[in-house]
Amino acid sequence: MAAVLDSVRAFFAQNTFTIDQENPGDVVARENLLDRAMGPNRRRKSSEALRRGRVPAEGLALVARDADGHVIGTVRLWSVEAGVDRDGSSVPALLLGPLAVNGAHEGQGIGGALMRAAIAEAKRRGHGAILLVGDAPYYERFGFFAEKTKHLVMPGPFERTRFLGLDLKAGWLDGAVGLLTPSGRKLARPSLRKAA
Repeated sequence: MAAVLDSVRAFFAQNTFTIDQENPGDVVARENLLDRAMGPNRRRKSSEALRRGRVPAEGLALVARDADGHVIGTVRLWSVEAGVDRDGSSVPALLLGPLAVNGAHEGQGIGGALMRAAIAEAKRRGHGAILLVGDAPYYERFGFFAEKTKHLVMPGPFERTRFLGLDLKAGWLDGAVGLLTPSGRKLARPSLRKAA
């Protein structure tokens, strides 16, 4: 990951932001950014059902920081099973989202930089495919297409034309059919002790 982040940092050194791994101190800033960018209903989306109670895939929670180190953009990828293949075996994949940029920093290439860094790191870590729900005209430039998800469904309402996929390994999603299900590591919950 360090090599990917170093190359992204070098490329954007002339800009006023850097791409970095998310850390525990970013949680409040990230959640506030997502609330502003995605609106009050963001937790009701089908994608959220796949993320709820899970942690992002290892090394795939990224933020953009301004020159002062404040979080101005975020993207996370989550482990899912993308249905099954022709042999009935589950198809591991990643679900990207949400991607969000602080409105005051839109138009600076932050979203694109986060996407490129996330895709490169997912590929470097050996993942086979990334899925997302989003605007096709924006995500097609990164290689995401609805054709890749035509036999897959989300767990809840979704717009077919906005459900997109990208093979990181050639043909990874070919033949994948069925419902997306969460497969990532569960969020650790503190244990409650009963009073004696």
